[in-house]
Amino acid sequence: MSDVNSGPLPGPSSDPPYGSASTAAPGPEPDVASLHHVCRELAEAADAVREASRYASRVALGTRLPLTALGSRRTRASQRALIRTLLNPQGLGWGPQGRTPLAAVAWLAGVLTSRENLAVSLAVAGLKARIRAAAVRHPELLGHPATSKVLQAIQEDRQVEAVRTFKALLHEEGAEYALALLAPSFADIIAWNALTDENPFNDQAGWQVATGRALTSDYLMGFSGRVWDFLDRGQGRAEPHTPDPDLLGALDTSGTLVGWITNIGLIGTEGLLLVQQVIGPDGVLRYVVQFAGMARTLGAETPQDLLGAIDSVAGADTAYSRAVRKALRQMIPSGAEVALVGHSQGGVTAMNLAAHRDFNVLYTVTHVVAIGSPIDQKRPADPRTRVFSLVNEHDIVPSLEGRSAVSPYPLGPEFTEYTWTDDTHAFPLCHAAERYAHNLAHDVPEASAHVDAELAAYRGRVTGNRFFALHDR
Repeated sequence: MSDVNSGPLPGPSSDPPYGSASTAAPGPEPDVASLHHVCRELAEAADAVREASRYASRVALGTRLPLTALGSRRTRASQRALIRTLLNPQGLGWGPQGRTPLAAVAWLAGVLTSRENLAVSLAVAGLKARIRAAAVRHPELLGHPATSKVLQAIQEDRQVEAVRTFKALLHEEGAEYALALLAPSFADIIAWNALTDENPFNDQAGWQVATGRALTSDYLMGFSGRVWDFLDRGQGRAEPHTPDPDLLGALDTSGTLVGWITNIGLIGTEGLLLVQQVIGPDGVLRYVVQFAGMARTLGAETPQDLLGAIDSVAGADTAYSRAVRKALRQMIPSGAEVALVGHSQGGVTAMNLAAHRDFNVLYTVTHVVAIGSPIDQKRPADPRTRVFSLVNEHDIVPSLEGRSAVSPYPLGPEFTEYTWTDDTHAFPLCHAAERYAHNLAHDVPEASAHVDAELAAYRGRVTGNRFFALHDR
């Protein structure tokens, strides 16, 4: 594994880096479990080095040493040696960290001048190993000439060229194919770029992705989740809605996963929420809440807009979730059992409601089913809530919160994750609710059957289909 630590990862043909032009016969594929172990070890080592750098910075560049000690020749010599260790490529690289003024200025200077940093190098090595592990299942990641050039440009700190090459890939192959091509490692590539570019604001997000932590800011500009929460200030409003008779007639009442996703595709992304009232096999009245994803137009008047989508990933209490809570209070009695089924932003909102303590006081959330949704860093407030995450690996949306479907980091015990690939290899086609319904009916019927069995209590006579129109304000 020395190549993982010290240099570019070999592509399927080992040479040149990322396998862009080699004609050599491919060697044996690496063991994915071993690569994932290396990824986690490198992330832990990077964290440890970063913490050591923080401590050394506090001692050498802060006020940790009293003035009386600084008068000692031995102390001054030790301080100089520590500073050399912090700044020496053979030591911690350019390693100043922390909030003391000198450390902050030195760190910023290092970012702006692309100085080598041991902690960052270890974190990037782990991200490279993750990309290589993903390429075992998705060889096109390293085998495609354009993606190989993008990765090589990032490797050599040529971010402008990386962006130019990616734009060329979008032009030549089409955005649909290009985004699907990068989807399995999109978050890892973006985090790698964030850690090595000259933008100091997105470093924290890069670190969080590299070490498997929940994102608290975006990894493009580095805006904190609190910023998006402040901008997404709509109080949320819900009004009963009478749908078109054709929509009512087309609704699926089978009480199956494929049926619920079909319904989500039917209600569209213009601010409708569907709640089906079901009498289960045991005679108990339960409710299935079905959430659609983001509207396709910018500046939509519903809470399902782009701003709301970003806020829903970074935060928990959004205009969308507030509007849904107001809708459900009009229909569902306190204490009732509910299942939350959502696609894309709708899945994130379902998970945000499951994580909301007040919502769990009102209702018993038995299940959350998220389809094509970035929910992996969220957790339900009630440990009894079962969460199902269903992901097409060419769908880029589920990886937007930093964890991809081929991540080395497992999900919590309350999660069941099903992932697959199909022959679309195109985004957003592979993200569409209709495509997910097709996948679950024909490509991965075992996943659909498992979810149906787990939610058997919600399969019964539908006694009501209630619609609500959701508004931002």
